[in-house]
Amino acid sequence: MNTSPDKMRAAIYGVGFMGWIHKLAYDRSRTADLVGFASRDVKKRQGDWSGIQGNFGPPGEQWDVSGLTVTDNLDGLLQDDSIDLIDVCLPPHLHVDAIQKILAAGKKVLCEKPLALTAADAESLLASAQPGQLMVAHILPFMPAFRFLVEAKSDGRFGQPITGRFMRTISPPDWIPDFYDASRVGGPLIDLQVHDAHLARVLFGMPVSAHCASHFKQGVPKRYETILEYASTDKSKFTPVVSLAGGVIDSPARGFTHGYEVSFEQATVRFEFAAYNDDSTDTIPLTVMHNDGRLERPELDSSDPIDGFVDEINAAAEAVAGGPVHPVLDAKLATDALKICEMQMPTHDHNEHSNRVSNTGARS
Repeated sequence: MNTSPDKMRAAIYGVGFMGWIHKLAYDRSRTADLVGFASRDVKKRQGDWSGIQGNFGPPGEQWDVSGLTVTDNLDGLLQDDSIDLIDVCLPPHLHVDAIQKILAAGKKVLCEKPLALTAADAESLLASAQPGQLMVAHILPFMPAFRFLVEAKSDGRFGQPITGRFMRTISPPDWIPDFYDASRVGGPLIDLQVHDAHLARVLFGMPVSAHCASHFKQGVPKRYETILEYASTDKSKFTPVVSLAGGVIDSPARGFTHGYEVSFEQATVRFEFAAYNDDSTDTIPLTVMHNDGRLERPELDSSDPIDGFVDEINAAAEAVAGGPVHPVLDAKLATDALKICEMQMPTHDHNEHSNRVSNTGARS
């Protein structure tokens, strides 16, 4: 394996679907090298990742792992002083313990979302990390249709964002038997909506409360419609109006869909994508509706989702090289996203068919 001394040296901890996607991104990165990984699976340690399959990207395959640091546990990676960053791609319930060990060893962390299953655990990790040591891989703002929103907010091309509707649904996740287990995956809010909660946090700031109508399964929201409430300030002409919708539908016919409609002061931006189980798709392409009536359909940089992960890893490499942490990778924002999800959690038990509204303030 040829590596460059000028590149970030990273190792993946957790070889599943996201570990494979990150591996593909390291292959394309010009600023980071994958120099190791840890897996309990003997076949994977021998380079046979052919059993990995997800809802995008190519399936896993056999690859040459000679020259890498390959181990069956985290300690084997931490003992390699040449590794700069551990890329944590474990199941969510294993994040906290792993990150605590990595931080204590003095290495930097890039952790797949969610940072933790609770905001309290995420806060404890924040408190343990040195400045720039902990980053969270919230990929959505690196995807072209969503990056467009973040860049528009940053450069002010349409004025300030004032309203937003975000939607994300999946078919029954039967391949994840503990999907609704709050102690292992967390259900649709923690696993799915955390993407949109994070994006809303980036665009609109931190809400003060949430009003959520939900159906429940195993005590957690299954399908939900939420309004986020923001405090009015003297600095803004508009108090944001933001909603989050989605969860799990009962039909396997539509495996995945996500989208948004965000209004800025001078334009409204819309996008939606859906994938069905017959391999067909629907798309409302990125569309800008200017207040003067003009329509604009910007060309997006890439249709390959792996490219977003390359940008994400390159951003982490810049921080490892001594630059500032990219705002999207900020662990504080990832923690705030979990707080937004927790605002929508029930405060007492609900049966699976109930339809209740919760109205809770922000939790610290």
